[in-house]
Amino acid sequence: MSKTNRRRPPISTHEGGKARRINPGQQLRRSVMSCMLWEREFYEDGVSIAERIAQLVPKCNADEVQAIAIEARENMKLRHAPLWIVHAMAACQGDHRLLVADTLSRVIQRADGLTEFVSLYWLNGKRPLSAQVKKGLARAFPKFTAHQLAKYNRDGEVKLRDVLFLCHAKPKDEGQAETWRELVDGVLSAPDTWEVALSDNTSELSPRQKWERLLQEDKLGALALLRNLRNMGQAEVNPKLVKAALAKLDTKWVLPFRFITAARHNVKLEPELESCLFRCVEERPKLDGRTVLLVDVSQSMEWPLSGRTELNRMDAACGLTMLARELCEECEVWTFSNNLVQVPARRGFALRDAVVGSQRHGGTALGGALKRLLTETGVPHRLIVVTDEQTNDRLPGIPAECRAYMLNVASAQNGVGYGDWIHMDGFSEAVLDYILEVEKEG
Repeated sequence: MSKTNRRRPPISTHEGGKARRINPGQQLRRSVMSCMLWEREFYEDGVSIAERIAQLVPKCNADEVQAIAIEARENMKLRHAPLWIVHAMAACQGDHRLLVADTLSRVIQRADGLTEFVSLYWLNGKRPLSAQVKKGLARAFPKFTAHQLAKYNRDGEVKLRDVLFLCHAKPKDEGQAETWRELVDGVLSAPDTWEVALSDNTSELSPRQKWERLLQEDKLGALALLRNLRNMGQAEVNPKLVKAALAKLDTKWVLPFRFITAARHNVKLEPELESCLFRCVEERPKLDGRTVLLVDVSQSMEWPLSGRTELNRMDAACGLTMLARELCEECEVWTFSNNLVQVPARRGFALRDAVVGSQRHGGTALGGALKRLLTETGVPHRLIVVTDEQTNDRLPGIPAECRAYMLNVASAQNGVGYGDWIHMDGFSEAVLDYILEVEKEG
């Protein structure tokens, strides 16, 4: 008989530092909250991350899995990872499967989520939808207006009309029933979106006039506005209209790093974009005492968030750092890679520039940086580290009088920020709300 009472081998970060063992729920959270599904990260490929998420779901309590999926969608503003969690729940037995309908209807908050989930469900070949999946889709379908359905009524492998046939959703009223009939018959009116307007070759309006009409009629959502600022500039759109639109932009579904990308290509609009970013945390209480923000600028933080964007983990870290700076009454910002460097006392995009340019982007010596910081500058009231957690050295103990937060912005399997640390995962401003809640509870 083989021995069972064996010491488990140590685990490490991808850079070789000693990592902490955590439970399956913590593993699922760190794999999900910063996950752009299927996208390769610096240390791990997207397929292995997705497989790990699917393998962790049945190892966790069903209620915990449901909560993580909903938090990933509603607080962390992720679209695909929550759907993937529900897909894994549907493959389980028992309590996980019983929560599929409620969870799926909650995390589908855009009409294209209906088709994307079915596409995920059929990833390995078409098969009948389970009863819980049908219920979840049927509950989600009536959420969407005619405009929303028309906007995402695309000619993909799975169409909205296919989902409607599969789930047998019931319309709320006769008006919705007529919309669905038009969807099924392929006569649903084209929505007045920027994609439709700009591609309309029959219109006599110039690109500038088209953009200006869309702005004046509030036809651009927050992400569409940010992503098209450069196009509007090239079309010589009236700057006053653009600035007016930014002044009322709803930041609810916009991740902080989106403003960094927008500013990178629209330098004349930096003041307005900076104001938009700060609105993400306006009216929140301030954190008292001395706060130290320690930001990871190692090479791994330069890896793109996806293959379709120039955004990277450092942008995510900088977006959160810029917001955290606004919440602190007394704040110092430092960076670490191979060295520890203090950043000038700046705000907004100037702080981003100072963080990125503070030192060469090399290794991840977090342990050494923490030792120097605590020894040479004294113990702060609060320490917030923003990192991918893949340090190459051992972390020192944290003095009891210091609240220490480890804010992980990647999905790597192992990390170091547990034990003495209050650990968080994700790159939404919701992680800062969590800090405020912890501090409020004392």
